[in-house]
Order: sequence, then structure tokens, then C-alpha cells
Amino acid sequence: MASQWERLLQNLGEWQGSFTRLSPTGELQEDTPTVVSLEGLDNNHTIRQIIRRLPPGQPPDEKVLEYSSLGKSVLFFENGSFSQGSIQLAPFSEFGAELGLIDGNRRLRLVQIFNRDGQLDKVTLIREKLAGSDVPERPHLTLDQLIGEWQGEAVTIYPDYRSPDTYSTKLKVDYEESGNIIQQLSFGDRIFTSTARMNGNILRFEQGSLPVQVLFLPDGASCNCPLQVKTGQSFVLEVGWLLKPDLRQRMIRRYSDKGEWISLTLVTERKV
Repeated sequence: MASQWERLLQNLGEWQGSFTRLSPTGELQEDTPTVVSLEGLDNNHTIRQIIRRLPPGQPPDEKVLEYSSLGKSVLFFENGSFSQGSIQLAPFSEFGAELGLIDGNRRLRLVQIFNRDGQLDKVTLIREKLAGSDVPERPHLTLDQLIGEWQGEAVTIYPDYRSPDTYSTKLKVDYEESGNIIQQLSFGDRIFTSTARMNGNILRFEQGSLPVQVLFLPDGASCNCPLQVKTGQSFVLEVGWLLKPDLRQRMIRRYSDKGEWISLTLVTERKV
């Protein structure tokens, strides 16, 4: 099995794209062209990461990082997909995470930030392709594309590096005559059913103690998270990416009711 460092190396290269900052309800606030390069030094024992922001009409902004080890806040899957972020929800502190998916010459990353009161404050969608590649973006995600039944496989990895878990998944999304959307989610032998309403590009689940929304975004992306996070209630931060009409990936960063980061799951599912 590849080490966490070897999995990081799947991200080497020059990634050209943009950082798109959105409001909590999905309105575009800022779109900045970017180039993010990751280069292996010393026989790939050190990584140099250069982040260049290229705001139109302004001087470029560049940040250079070098590192030879990984912190406790990040985990990588075999294909290089990853998540990094807060390991503990703390009172009066900013909280959030980045979730990054890879598909060939494309990367899609999503950053979800909650303010000091635990309210969803910023969403940043990062769409990238490797330099020299010409891979088109996917269309803006719609609810109709998700309606139906999806069957998949999930891999869950853990911050304490225990053995990963692998299990089957099923996601069923249906319309009701009332206008409600019914979602049935199966992880192994556990089944969860929830009801939502669609409002513009937002799917809202209101019945839980922590209301949750799914934002439908460009490039086939979706952002799934609570509107507010707090201790005493477990929650997840999730990104979805519709790669093809019948193929989707989701990454789920899970927190316990004590606000502790406990696992990271990658789901690859196909429409049946």
C-alpha cells in the first residue's frame, strides 16, 4: 500500500485554473485565475509548492511553501485525492476544510469555511487542469442529473492511520408529487432517509438538528455541509463531482459530536 507521502506525489505538476469564491448561498463573489505548481525536490523527499494568484488588472500574488512531511490535518487516498482542514471544532475559532478530487488531468477542490460563531461563511470552488492538457469543464450540476439510483464503493481512511474500511454504497434520489426530494443513502448495512426542498441551486434538508444544504455548482460540482456547526452534534463536510452522466465521486470528511475529525471517505458511484 502506498504511503501518505507517495499518494501526495500524485498531485505533482503545474495546475492551471481559478479560485472561485462564493457566498454561503452560492452567489459569485470573486473569480481569480491561478497557477498552483507542486515540484518534487531531493528525489521527491521535499515538495516545493508555488501558489500564484493572477487577479485581472492587479499585480500577481505568489506564495512559496516547502515541506518534507505531512501534518495530522491531511489525508490522501491512493489516487491522490485528499482533504486537509480543522481536526477539532473549537469555540470562537474559525473552522473549515478543503476537499480535493482528482480525475486524470483535472482536479476539483472545494473549501468550506465557518466563522467564529460556527456559521457557514465562505465557499471556494477551485477548478484546475494540468498544464498542456485540454480537458473541458463539465456543465453546471442540476438536480435532474442526480435523480435515480447510484451504486458505488466507498473507502474510509482514518487520522490515526488504522486499516481502511471498504464497503458498498447506494444512493437513491426521487421526486415526490408534493415537490419534496427524497434521498435514501445506504452505507454498508446502515440506511438513512431524508427529505429536502429545492430552492434555485440549493437543496435544503431542514428536518435535522443541524440544517444541511447542497449547493449545485459549475463543473458538475456540489457542496454539501451544515449551515452551522456546533459541538454536541456530529456532522459531515462533503464535495461531489459528476465526472460523467453515470459516474460520480464524493468525498466526505466526518466529525464526531465532540467536534473531532474522525474519518475521511471517498465514494465512487455509478448510476444504474
